[in-house]
Amino acid sequence: MGTAIGWGSLIVTSRTYLSLAGPAGSILGLLIGFAMMLLVANHYHFLANRYPGTGGMYNYVKYIFGYDRAFLVAWFLFLVYISMFWANATSIPLFARYFLRDAFGFGYLYTIFGYEVYLGEALVTLMVIMLVALLCIKSKTATAHCMEVLTLLFTIGITVCFAAAMIGHRGTDMTMNPAFIPDSSALRQVAHIAFVSPWAFIGFESVSHSAAEYRFKHKNMFRVLVISLVVITALYIFVILLSISAYPEGCANWLDYIRRLDEFEGIAGLPAFYAAHYYLGSTGVYILIASLLALVLTSLIGTLRAVSRLCYAVAQDGILPERFAQLSDKQIPVNTILLVVAVSLPIPFLGRTTIGWVVDTCTIGATVIYGFASVAVFKAAKQEGIRKDQILGGVCMVILVVFLLFLLFPGVFANNAIETETYVLMTGWCILGLLFFHSVIQKDHARNFGKAIIVWVALLAFIVMMAMTLAERVNESQKDAVVADIYSYMTGTADEETMAMDKETFLALQSERLHDADNVSVLVIAGLFTLSLGVLIVNYSSMRKWERKAAEERDQARMAAFRDPLTGAKSKHAFTAQEEIMEGRFAEGEPGAFGVIVCDVNGLKRVNDTMGHKAGDEYICSACKLLFDYFSHSPVYRIGGDEFVVLLQERDYEARQEIMRAINAEIEDNLRTGKVVASLGLAEYDPRQDNSFHDVFKRADGLMYNRKMELKGMGAVTRD
Repeated sequence: MGTAIGWGSLIVTSRTYLSLAGPAGSILGLLIGFAMMLLVANHYHFLANRYPGTGGMYNYVKYIFGYDRAFLVAWFLFLVYISMFWANATSIPLFARYFLRDAFGFGYLYTIFGYEVYLGEALVTLMVIMLVALLCIKSKTATAHCMEVLTLLFTIGITVCFAAAMIGHRGTDMTMNPAFIPDSSALRQVAHIAFVSPWAFIGFESVSHSAAEYRFKHKNMFRVLVISLVVITALYIFVILLSISAYPEGCANWLDYIRRLDEFEGIAGLPAFYAAHYYLGSTGVYILIASLLALVLTSLIGTLRAVSRLCYAVAQDGILPERFAQLSDKQIPVNTILLVVAVSLPIPFLGRTTIGWVVDTCTIGATVIYGFASVAVFKAAKQEGIRKDQILGGVCMVILVVFLLFLLFPGVFANNAIETETYVLMTGWCILGLLFFHSVIQKDHARNFGKAIIVWVALLAFIVMMAMTLAERVNESQKDAVVADIYSYMTGTADEETMAMDKETFLALQSERLHDADNVSVLVIAGLFTLSLGVLIVNYSSMRKWERKAAEERDQARMAAFRDPLTGAKSKHAFTAQEEIMEGRFAEGEPGAFGVIVCDVNGLKRVNDTMGHKAGDEYICSACKLLFDYFSHSPVYRIGGDEFVVLLQERDYEARQEIMRAINAEIEDNLRTGKVVASLGLAEYDPRQDNSFHDVFKRADGLMYNRKMELKGMGAVTRD
């Protein structure tokens, strides 16, 4: 609860939701989002019970789809959580501007995108970030108790103010009508809120990042998530109804008030606070101030815990340096907390407007993450044969795909829900993702990443789609400007220089402006696509390099496994593999003509006992060389200490009898000269009696034993 709702629940919701869909549209849209989040909660419950561990969705996707898709999830998860962290951190100066008479507004630095940045506010923001980080580093227990108290505080505070407004509203002539915004369809308004509802709930799943630390049974996770979703949804609805329950004199209704908010200052500029003051006086304002501060602090603590544990999980898999995969003696990922703090240090100096664009990315990121949850459950449930969860995963997956299309192509479905600059930031984030993934591949010696092209394709697709939407927005803005200029020219309200133009020149100039806008859009899309494609090609080249190296290592390992290091003959492992091939040929009925020679070296034990094992090794090598010399066209296998097998083929098979006479003659001569002696048995495949390769081998082995007895009669040593 503390992670999911923060500053925006009291300040932003009353402005954005009400201005987009009115109270009825906002509540219905949130309830649709709530229903979808119940499906997502079931997904997290399903996955957490099967893949307990740190990292939440990153951990689940890693086990179900592999490391590449897990990287994609981690990339968007980090963006979502760090954006939420920054949004609530930079709300501290706004808190001071609204409620502390701008106490920290000293040391003016600059104005960025219309927002004035002050040194005092930046320092306070940094101090709050560091204090929250210190709390999370020092003690998990203290952090948990702090979250419990603060969450209870804002839940009670908002509920009390809402109840007072609903009771007191009956005695006023204030109206909650209209239920919807009059100038658009109710269905479109409800759909609009539903589409952006992931922003309202993102963070409720942050408990999944600490699954390894649960002190309750994993099967209870669904209950925990559902209770949090119920309370979160109720609090949003309370704030919406509270915000429209009262409005200043001179406003016809709540809609007139919301549309004129910029005209009001102080508490009057914050609908929820104005209503609390209207019904409870200063006490109501203090209650909501305490609630708002609690909302900000819990969101800071919750998101810091979530993002630090995410970084800890990915560091364990080599995405981040090894030092971030370490825990303190209190089992806290201190280094990743410090990493988040370090990344956040410049944020207070960027201005709240810029951070507002970053926050918009949460909606897109949340939709992607919850979509991955649906796909993961769909696949895992299908593998396990759990029909219910497979259906729920499929339904939620389709819904979230529709949500994502709405967010990426808002002009097709509805009015723009996300600021234009957000698409610039998302495009940059995806390009940065391609570059970072390249560095991951470069240092991935375990070859966990880069096996699937999905990361590159997904990020490249995002870049192209967002670039297209950005181009569309820029074109729309330019067209609106051209239409406004044409209108002012035709009505005679344009400036003197414009009015001095003749009509043809003026219209030609406007046409050129539109043409230039189109050209810029094409260049932007082409440039981004080319840049992304270049990064993709570099990544692919790196992957191919690793694949070639891995293939060489596999070949070397295979050669080492298939080669006997002492004699240079093929190993027993190689013989087993060849035996399987031969048995396969028998199964197909096409073994072909071949022969098997089984060879046993005589007198090896005597050599080892009298002359040492080094001499014994040389004796074995001499026997192997003898086989190599006579069977130059057939593979020789060493299948035991003094046992060899030759698989006769090609010319060796055709001349087998001559070769056998020659090698046996040399062996008999070796009896007199003291050189190596070996017993050989040759068996040829006979379709009339051999039903398997083993049958041929068994006959050859029997013939080898007969030869051993024959050599014993000639004086050879046969007992080893």
